[in-house]
Amino acid sequence: MSRPASRIESWDPEDPAFWAAAGRGIARRNMWTSVFAEHIGFCVWSLWSVLVLFMTPKNGFAVSTADKFLLTSLVTLVGALVRPGYGWAVTRLGGRTWTTLSALAMVVPAVLALVLMGSPGAPLWAFLLCAAASGLGGGSFASSTTNINFFFPEREKGRALGINAGAGNGGVATVQLIGLLVIGVAGTSHPRVLPLVFIAALLVSATLAWTLMDNLPGMRTAGAVYRTALKDPHCWTISVLYIGTFGSFIGYSFAFGLVLQNDFGRTPLQAAGLTFIGPLLGSLTRPLGGYLADRFGAPRITLIAFTGLAAGTATAIGASGARSLPLFTVAFVVLFVLSGLGNGSTYAMIAVPYAAAAARAVSAGGDAAGERLAARRRAGAVIAIAGTLGGLGGVAINLAFRQSYQSAHTARPALIGFLVCYAACVAVTALAARRQAAQLAAVKPASALGRAGAAA
Repeated sequence: MSRPASRIESWDPEDPAFWAAAGRGIARRNMWTSVFAEHIGFCVWSLWSVLVLFMTPKNGFAVSTADKFLLTSLVTLVGALVRPGYGWAVTRLGGRTWTTLSALAMVVPAVLALVLMGSPGAPLWAFLLCAAASGLGGGSFASSTTNINFFFPEREKGRALGINAGAGNGGVATVQLIGLLVIGVAGTSHPRVLPLVFIAALLVSATLAWTLMDNLPGMRTAGAVYRTALKDPHCWTISVLYIGTFGSFIGYSFAFGLVLQNDFGRTPLQAAGLTFIGPLLGSLTRPLGGYLADRFGAPRITLIAFTGLAAGTATAIGASGARSLPLFTVAFVVLFVLSGLGNGSTYAMIAVPYAAAAARAVSAGGDAAGERLAARRRAGAVIAIAGTLGGLGGVAINLAFRQSYQSAHTARPALIGFLVCYAACVAVTALAARRQAAQLAAVKPASALGRAGAAA
């Protein structure tokens, strides 16, 4: 197998001899390079969650709280909407080519941010345009997940996709930690340092992708699989639950610092000192959610996560009314942890009905390999759709906060709305659990397919 990557002509990770001799090393090299690129992509996607903390009157910015939430809503929206395109592009161009191109494309919004943060009098539309372009970083999860899915055999996909998911979400914490470092060392008057750091990181990422990654043949997936998934009620059930879990994670990641500034009068340094904790813990608990789902049942863990999200939101509402910053912070950290847990357990629910259908077909005399492949493709399509819609949950959270501050000048009305949504998700999860209880009799939830879905 020769370099460059475009000359790879065959790939069979399910062959134990090939995997032991060459496949594992090649797959791991591609995985870690792809994970690094995805991590930097999430950093760029989350860049405005920190930059808005610098946009104060003291620094010459005349941007209202509502406009700041509009910025974070727009970047979240674009990050969600580009995911299908990113997942499609990597199957057409290959991991090496697409990862390189997408890293270079993200240099553009980073450079725009560098210019605009030095021009506080720039019009709002310029900041909105830059935020929208930064949303390209949100697509990196879809392309990285799709690429890694093709490199690894079923028996090892769970761990590989778990690393991929955790590393992507961890980019949110990274950009907030670097933002804290910039504020602590250079002060709030030097916001341009932050995009400058990621311009360099993106160039390194593109170089590593072109040097170390490979393109694989046979990655194309028929569009009919996605059209079939869109007609499946199970796909929409999972999407609703993922809006509640991943939507909470990414939405709160963008909004938490602004809420601390507006409801509790925190300075940019004080806000940045707290905002990274939640995303960091939420990233770490995402793989844990998949593991616990395999061990105790995905619907059960998802139900616990949503019940906890409702309780944590109620606590945050009470803390906001009592003006208790410590209790409010603890409540929000709990929300991050449970949203991460729910991310993993919700995805573990995806494969069960398709694997059950495959098991029934095999029992009726169907081809085992063909039925399992069809089940994996259907589960993969649902993963792609739910991942896209989940990001829209983050948009809804930021828009809800924006409206809350416009009408009531506090976050409490938005939090009350989130509490109602979590209660609805508890009901949806309970109904899904009843359906899957019967399906679990046909297939074990800890199968290789289930683990791959849980990790994604």
